[in-house]
Amino acid sequence: MAVTPVGNPYVESSDRVSDYPGASEALAERIDIVGVNPFANAAARDAAIPSPVQGQMCSLNDDNKGYRYDGSEWILFSGAGPANFTNTATGTFSSGGIDYKFLTATGSLSLIVDRAGFADVLCVGAGGGGGKSKDANTAGMGGGGAGGVLNTTQAYFGVGSHTIVVGAGGITGSNGNTSRIGDYYGVGGGNGADIELAAAQATPASPGGSGGGGCFNPTAGGLGTSGQGNNGGTGTTLGGGGGGGATAVGANASGNNGGNGGAGVSNSINNVATNYGGGGGGGRYGTGTAGTGGIGGGGAGGSSSIGVAGTALTGGGGGGGTFTSPTGYTGGSGGSGIVIVRVVV
Repeated sequence: MAVTPVGNPYVESSDRVSDYPGASEALAERIDIVGVNPFANAAARDAAIPSPVQGQMCSLNDDNKGYRYDGSEWILFSGAGPANFTNTATGTFSSGGIDYKFLTATGSLSLIVDRAGFADVLCVGAGGGGGKSKDANTAGMGGGGAGGVLNTTQAYFGVGSHTIVVGAGGITGSNGNTSRIGDYYGVGGGNGADIELAAAQATPASPGGSGGGGCFNPTAGGLGTSGQGNNGGTGTTLGGGGGGGATAVGANASGNNGGNGGAGVSNSINNVATNYGGGGGGGRYGTGTAGTGGIGGGGAGGSSSIGVAGTALTGGGGGGGTFTSPTGYTGGSGGSGIVIVRVVV
C-alpha cells in the first residue's frame, strides 16, 4: 500500500485488498487512531473504544469538542471551556452578565481541579529587600525591585492537583521569592544594591521580576523580567536608585536624593481594584530626600532609619537603607506575593 508524506497508508487501485486482510485491517485500525471519529457522547465513545491507545482522538456531538487519549484518560484539546476547582471559594461575583468564583492564596496550598479548562490567573512574586549598609560611613542604598506580576486569562489546568506557592518577601539585601500556580510563575523581585565598605565597594543590584535599584559609585539598577516588571534605577555617589515596578522603571537617584520606586499595576481579578508590584524607593544621604515607594506596595527609602518594608500580599519592593552620620541603616524587607485564580461558574 502507498503512504502519505506523514506515513498514513491508503489504498490504490492496484491493491488487492481481499488478498491481504491483515494489511487491510491494519489500515482500518490506523484510521481509527489518527482520525477524529465522531460519537454522540462519552458513553457511546467508551462503548465503541473500550481499550483506547495513547494519541487516539475523537469528537463528541453533545458538546462539540475534541478529545485526545493521553494514555490514561481522554483530555479535552479543543473548544475548552472554563476549568472548575473544588476548593472552597474565597468569593464570588458577577460582572457583565458572567458569574465568577475565585480563590485567593496567601500561602502554599493545592488547587484541586475536577473539570479541565481555562482560568484567569494573577500570580505576583514577592518583592526584593532594600539595600543595606555594611559600614557606617557610606551612602543611601538601592530600593528593592517589585515581584513580577503575571496576569493571564488563558491559563489551562487539567484535572488534578496543582501546587500553589506564595513567595515570601526578601529580607534586606536579598531577592524576593517566586510565586507560582502550576506552571505559571511570578518571579521574585531583585534586591537593592548594598554598600560593602567605606572604601566604596558596592554589591550590585540583582535582577528579578523587577530589578533592584543601584547605589554608590554609581551602579546601575538590576534588570527586570520581560512581561512581568522593569529595571531598577541607577544610583549616584550618595543616593540610591529606586527599585523597578510592574509598569515603570525605578527612578535614578540625584545627588544625595534617592530615586522613587517604579509604579505597579492595578488588577480587579477579584472584583476589587488593587495595586500590585510597586518598586521600593532609594535611600538618601545626609540631608537629601529619600525616594518614595511605587504605587502597588513599594516601601519608601529610609529617611532617618531603616527603609520601609514593602506591603504584604502586593509584591512591593522594600525601601533602600539610608545614611545619617554616623550610622548606616538597613533596607526594608520586600512584601510577600499573592496568587488569585478565577473561573466562570
